[in-house]
This record gives sequence, C-alpha cells and structure tokens, in this order.
Amino acid sequence: MKPLVGISCCVKPFGIFATPNHAASDSYVRVVRGPVGGVPVLLPAAGEDLVADILPRLDGLILTGSRSNVCPEYYDGPPHAEGTPEDHARDATTLPLIRAAIGIGLPVLAICRGFQELNVALGGSLDQRIQDLPGRIDHSTPSDQKLSAIRIGKAHGVRLQAGTLLAGLAGRTDIPVNSLHNQGIARLAPRLLAEGWAPDGTVEAVRVKDAPGFAYGVQWHPEYDWERDALSRALFERFGRATADWVARRHLPHAAE
Repeated sequence: MKPLVGISCCVKPFGIFATPNHAASDSYVRVVRGPVGGVPVLLPAAGEDLVADILPRLDGLILTGSRSNVCPEYYDGPPHAEGTPEDHARDATTLPLIRAAIGIGLPVLAICRGFQELNVALGGSLDQRIQDLPGRIDHSTPSDQKLSAIRIGKAHGVRLQAGTLLAGLAGRTDIPVNSLHNQGIARLAPRLLAEGWAPDGTVEAVRVKDAPGFAYGVQWHPEYDWERDALSRALFERFGRATADWVARRHLPHAAE
C-alpha cells in the first residue's frame, strides 16, 4: 500500500472572477508520485478544523513553497511592506497541522515557505526581507531571468553540519542550491537545530531535535531539480522511506488495539 502524502495548498484567485482556489504546484505532485513513491493528497487551506479530520489518514506531510509570506502576527513581527502577498487561510491551517504532525511522529518535510512555517509553528521568528539587511545576500527570485532557469539553477552554496542526514545524503558538507525566497529565519525555534547555512549566515536546513519521527526542513527547492540533482532525489527518497515505515507501523497488529 502506497503512503498517502499530504501536500499543503495555498488559496489563490483563479479565472476572470478571481474565484478563490486551493492550489499546490504540480512539482510537488510529481515528486510524490516519483521518488517519494506515494499518493499525493492536496490539503486545502481550510483552517484548524481540518487537522483532526485529516491527520489520522496521512502517512507523510510536505509543506510547500509559495509566493505568499507567513503573516507577522504569528511571530510578533512588524507588518509586511505594502503589496507583500499573505495567505491567512494557509497559516491558520498549516501552523497547527505542523505541531500536530510532529507530535505524533508523522514524517514531515518542509520546503521554503513551509520551512519558515515550521520555524514559526515551533516558536521562532522571521526576517521579512533578507536582501535589505546589512551583510546579507539577495536570496529572492531575479526579475531578469527565466523562471525555469532560476528554479533549477544554483544560486549560492550551503555549508552542511558534518554528520547530519543531509551531509550523509550529499556525501559532502558544501552543496550548491537554488534560491527563491525573501523571508528567512531570524530567531530559530527552540525545538529546531540548524544544520545548514548560506554564506551570509542565513539558516538553510533544520531538524526538529525532539521529533519522534522524520522532521526536516530546507529553505531551497529540491522539488524543482530532483530529476537531475542527486541530493534532491536522495532527500525525497529518504522522506519516502519514512512514509513507508509509517504505513508499515500503522498496519502492525497492535496498531489496531
């Protein structure tokens, strides 16, 4: 039985009437069908009430990237600059979902916005525009390049902590990554361990140190280049094994007692 892997959705306007739609990029669907080896389940941004209903049915959770930024009210930050995209419905869904999923040991992989949500859900805070801070590099999407090239192109290096999962998967401690974000971790959540850093010190990889199951996050986008990048593929395969293990444990005889 293939694992059911939840994929967090955003609320986005669609069509000439800007009708609200719950949406996630096809890249996440394809990666779940590919190296993860699961069945993708799109999770609507339907609020905290969704958590209790959907969580017992999932075998893994991917927290997706998005153009929208986590609302500052969740980490006591200043208001966003005018025009900054927000998604209150997504925040109201994913933040409690993250805490509940980690609490039961459900495998969790957080990517870009999801990485930031993971930090906020566990008590951390965010820098809103890293490129405006002294001594930091621009991690955002360049406007003068084709998006397809940016998605798979390597923007900067990341230094990985030796002995960590990612370093083991990569077989090295220095890796190149793509980069498409404005926000980043400011105050690291108490339950997170930083395991990767950009050259300017921006945290790029984390692990939930007390999680009973697989719970990792990366600031870059491995879902864009897993077909050509060995580390990206290996990360999703490792997450996939965790979801398969979850399925196996769920179907042990004592699990129904």
